[in-house]
Amino acid sequence: MKLSKAFSLVAISLAVCLPVAAQDAKDTAERLKEATAVFHEVTDAPDKGIPADLISRAKCIAIVPGLKKGAFIVGAKYGKGFISCRGSNDMTWSAPGAVIVEGGSVGFQIGGSETDVVMLVMNTRGAQKLLESKFTLGAEGEVAAGPVGRTAAANTDAKLQAEILSWSRSRGVFAGVALQGATLREDIDANQAMYGKKITNKEIVTKWQEKTPAATELIAALNRYSPVRDK
Repeated sequence: MKLSKAFSLVAISLAVCLPVAAQDAKDTAERLKEATAVFHEVTDAPDKGIPADLISRAKCIAIVPGLKKGAFIVGAKYGKGFISCRGSNDMTWSAPGAVIVEGGSVGFQIGGSETDVVMLVMNTRGAQKLLESKFTLGAEGEVAAGPVGRTAAANTDAKLQAEILSWSRSRGVFAGVALQGATLREDIDANQAMYGKKITNKEIVTKWQEKTPAATELIAALNRYSPVRDK
């Protein structure tokens, strides 16, 4: 009798967990599509996007579609997105790892309560920090507002000194912003939804996790738009 009850509890647990897991996978896939759309929009905008030179030289990229400003706490921010890093040959981009962005001093100066955020990690040291389980921009990783304009000359000082350059877009307006104090932490639950197992962002990037169908479009866009140039 007790054994039968135990089996019943297991069956109930499975019945509850399976739909939840399926929904998590669906939500993550939809967020990947949004991240891909954001990347296309900030690179295809004539004279208003991220300089191609910077994307081609970046070690990693983070895209957070719809970073939200919480109405219940002044200054609170929260968003989910993805990172991808180049391989050792600097030619191709890795499968995406999931991240959560919280806090930060950016006040959405360009308007709106929801903002798309793009960050480029410009050197190996910054990439290593990005792949930690959690780090804070400005405290552990030097961050600066990125220059705007597809053909604009990248700001030499910013490129050499800042490990991370960041931009935001709200209501169609695109601008460089320094996300001072924002915390990035890996989203293990979203990684499990994508890959069917608990896996860290460092494992995804360094062990070259196989890309999922949902991530194919994003990685193809990164590879197509940002070939590496001579250093």
